[in-house]
Amino acid sequence: MLGAWQRSGFGKGDSIALEITKKGSDCNIRPDLSFDSHHGGEVSKIDEFESKPKVFEPCSAHFIDYTPCQDQRRAMTFPRENMNYRERHCPPEEEKLHCLIPAPKGYVTPFSWPKSRDYVPYANAPYKSLTVEKAIQNWIQYEGNVFRFPGGGTQFPQGADKYIDQLASVIPIKDGTVRTALDTGCGVASWGAYLWSRNVIAMSFAPRDSHEAQVQFALERGVPAVIGVLGTIKLPYPSAAFDMAHCSRCLIPWGANDGMYMMEVDRVLRPGGYWVLSGPPINWKVNYKSWQRTLEDLEEEQRKIEEVAKLLCWEKKSEKSEIAIWQKTVDSESCRSRQEDSSVKFCESTDANDVWYKKMEVCITPTPKVSAHLKPFPERLYAIPPRIAGGSVPGVSVEAYKDDNKKWKKHVNAYKKINHLLDSGRYRNIMDMNAGLGSFAAAIESAKLWVMNVVPTIAEKSTLGVIYERGLTGIYHDWCEAFSTYPRTYDLIHSHGLFSLYKDKCNEEDILLEMDRILRPEGAVIFRDEVDILIKLKKLIEGMRWDTKMVDHEDGPLVPEKILIAVKQYWVANATSTQ
Repeated sequence: MLGAWQRSGFGKGDSIALEITKKGSDCNIRPDLSFDSHHGGEVSKIDEFESKPKVFEPCSAHFIDYTPCQDQRRAMTFPRENMNYRERHCPPEEEKLHCLIPAPKGYVTPFSWPKSRDYVPYANAPYKSLTVEKAIQNWIQYEGNVFRFPGGGTQFPQGADKYIDQLASVIPIKDGTVRTALDTGCGVASWGAYLWSRNVIAMSFAPRDSHEAQVQFALERGVPAVIGVLGTIKLPYPSAAFDMAHCSRCLIPWGANDGMYMMEVDRVLRPGGYWVLSGPPINWKVNYKSWQRTLEDLEEEQRKIEEVAKLLCWEKKSEKSEIAIWQKTVDSESCRSRQEDSSVKFCESTDANDVWYKKMEVCITPTPKVSAHLKPFPERLYAIPPRIAGGSVPGVSVEAYKDDNKKWKKHVNAYKKINHLLDSGRYRNIMDMNAGLGSFAAAIESAKLWVMNVVPTIAEKSTLGVIYERGLTGIYHDWCEAFSTYPRTYDLIHSHGLFSLYKDKCNEEDILLEMDRILRPEGAVIFRDEVDILIKLKKLIEGMRWDTKMVDHEDGPLVPEKILIAVKQYWVANATSTQ
């Protein structure tokens, strides 16, 4: 069955995509809705100045897997010290591409979840190097025209499920206490993939390096992941966000730089959260020969890690075979008052969430005061987040939070009427480009999908901490630059007020081309914005191989906010691509 691919022009790979094809390019947008009927005048005004849309040509086929801010050639011009060269280095304005990134020949619609956890079509990420390099570690196997992911990993040869069972004997994974996780140096993200069935959502990251396309494999499998590295810049996540952080033989030098990387994990770990370290140097006395390192080297590495953990007020809960687990104390003040070492340096920054391109420092982030403990998930999703209850998000009251939830439930109901595939399993990887309080993601929350909640760095309110307190996941990003992902990694993109936010900040054409880069063929976009902005976008999109329809606000045609639905056409690289 795995080998029986459709060879039609559209919807290769699954029956749902074929259903779209049968219904034509409107992607099930109901014909009875009133499109474009209430602002014909504005459309004609634009048309007077520019009757034909600009046509965006396909890029050359060698850009198929182009990641603008993690470009290999550019990376090699930066220093290797502290992994600086693997961090974000975006192209200057004159080097930006103004063409459409093609899909590889033979590209097919990915399998739906949960089958996608175990199988990825070879044509979508045609890289076999990991199957050879990681053969004995059971990461990935090539079988016919698919990759199979057996659930193995360097540190879990018996499979991720057994490994997670070991962790769950110490960490409260079963009862919803631990919901959000961070996997540093994630490989193909099998840990995150297998945590999903336990209602834990893991944000996985790994650099774009010699392990070709590991993050791309993670996203093809339907697992949240970004290209990233612990280097010189702070991680793009808020403080006190994650219930658990994890490193499974991730090759991060935790004891180096006076413990700076552990201090950064401490910043993003909430009080009471857990840190899991498996692999070197844990249990070095037994394993030093197989790791091909000296006893002295490994002993010193573990000594440094234990020293920094003590400084951070982390309590070791367990060390068995090659797995060590620490817990961050809830009451760090009383711990510090007992510490003999008075040389603890606290970070001076007044905003622990101001992290975009900010240098990592050797200092401890003070634990934020929260007024309440988090509820277990899924109760957490609609409980009042402690940051809102405590008034730490200026301008967002408890009532405003409740109203926002009501509004987005209503919006999502309207979206489902426009596109009934929204909660069918057709869209697994979803992005909200301007996530606010995460209420869109909460309204569509389901085991079939996950949402990357992006809070723009220029957003009026810093709300990403609230999103994590709801048991959702997300990231900070500036949409004047490319996102840290591979092409064709999202099935559905939601853009609410984003182009109003970025008006006069950067070129909307660049943002649209980036959306096209990260959207899968036959993926959908929902724009919700002011009508004049949407008319301008619609004109640009006409030259992008997308099909579009304008829809009135669910409260009627007099509301100036409208909805623009777009569907990316299926097309692949060919010899005529020029740029």
